Amino acid sequence: MRVAIAGAGLAGLSCAKYLIDAGHTPIVLESRDVLGGLVAAWKDEDGDWYETGLHAFFGAYPNMLQLMAELGIEDRLQWKQHALLFNQPDKPGVLSRFDVPDIPAPFNVIVSILRNNDMLTWEQKIRFAIGLTPAIVRGQKYVEDMDQYSFSEWLQRQGIGEKVSSDVFIAACKALTFINPDDVSSTILLTALNRFLQERYGSKIAFLDGSPTERLCQPIVDYITAGGGEVHLQKPLKEIQLHDDGTVRGFLIRGLDGAPDTVITADAYVSAMSVDVMKVLTPAPWKSMAFFQKLEGLEGVPVINLHLWFDRKLTDVDQLLFSRSDLLSVYADMSVTCKEYADPDRSMLELVLAPAKDWIDKSDDEIIAATMTDLERLFPQHFGTENPAKLRKFKVVKTPRSVYTATPGRQAYRPDQVTPIANFFLSGSYTMQRYLGSMEGAVLSGKLTAQALVNSQSLTGDSIASKNNQPQPVANV
Repeated sequence: MRVAIAGAGLAGLSCAKYLIDAGHTPIVLESRDVLGGLVAAWKDEDGDWYETGLHAFFGAYPNMLQLMAELGIEDRLQWKQHALLFNQPDKPGVLSRFDVPDIPAPFNVIVSILRNNDMLTWEQKIRFAIGLTPAIVRGQKYVEDMDQYSFSEWLQRQGIGEKVSSDVFIAACKALTFINPDDVSSTILLTALNRFLQERYGSKIAFLDGSPTERLCQPIVDYITAGGGEVHLQKPLKEIQLHDDGTVRGFLIRGLDGAPDTVITADAYVSAMSVDVMKVLTPAPWKSMAFFQKLEGLEGVPVINLHLWFDRKLTDVDQLLFSRSDLLSVYADMSVTCKEYADPDRSMLELVLAPAKDWIDKSDDEIIAATMTDLERLFPQHFGTENPAKLRKFKVVKTPRSVYTATPGRQAYRPDQVTPIANFFLSGSYTMQRYLGSMEGAVLSGKLTAQALVNSQSLTGDSIASKNNQPQPVANV
């Protein structure tokens, strides 16, 4: 079976990879000149990498870890000490630690919480533990039902004070979803907490040893092409062309630099584009269908990622840090955490500005000026002196529409990978799967889409041209 896939982010690439495993021929079409979608990265004029986001990998990413193992690149993950580190705004330069001992879950996380007395009182710890009990005992059904509440509302229903939210969960919400606890669905945070509590190394963090484009996406492309598939850059989808019966006839690809438009035909078609782009490209005859109307309930969240190169070392902390600042969510010194970005003498801080909706239209200079003000509070020993650290250069990467905005009630709008159109499928972390909008969610959605294609009854028969005429099932999720 020949499958045309629009989008070479992690969803589209993982879908293609698992189609190769099942004996099919994917043709991946990417609009930009770079792989990765929301994990894309570029080199600047000095040869330094900058990325669309600060990409941390969790132990609770089973599908991502399985994919990397299958590609033989799991050694590219640099695992950090099992701990979560938070800045203390009232004690500049001092970190609050949740060190997770190497004992079975959930006792490891419980011990890490009990040991931390900087951010939670004993009363708050007990109330939080009681509040989490239904999510642990009743499982995913309870978690899904809580989509009607924001995380702040859920905390209030458990009798957990506002201080817990401000001390711990504002940072966590901004890091995971790029919005605040007042705005984010409690389902999202409860899902993440469930994984952390149920898996021994679920909250352990790793960084890639280089850029996601080269160290993660390119190996998937190499696997696809070695298996007979194709991956093409600068092939933007212009139109989804239809047969009279509403099924897809072809992908019309816009010609660039004066080249004519071309049509790609296949046995089946996949949109692995963001939900915002899919809404724009939804063919008019499909828009009256309830399935596609649901997409109007989803919208990408604005995200800003910052890269700041300094003239000296600001920190030697080899870990992701939660900033607990009004402006920033998480940051890391990539000159310490990432092998390819290593510099023993100078720091390169990568930071996520969140929520970004009030900043996405501001100039780079305004964003950097505000960020530097925050950094002066985070690193007073380097900026409040007669010889302050100097910013050598910076990059601001704006993504006006990133992962879907995970506000309460959005679960009902997340579509399945299988659509009402017999030969058309969806992939992307916004589609329904048990993980939030994340790298893990993108990989899992791609795997689920491949499974749906392989199992589709409407795509069997003479139109399927697999290598062996008997496709093998995709690996279980």
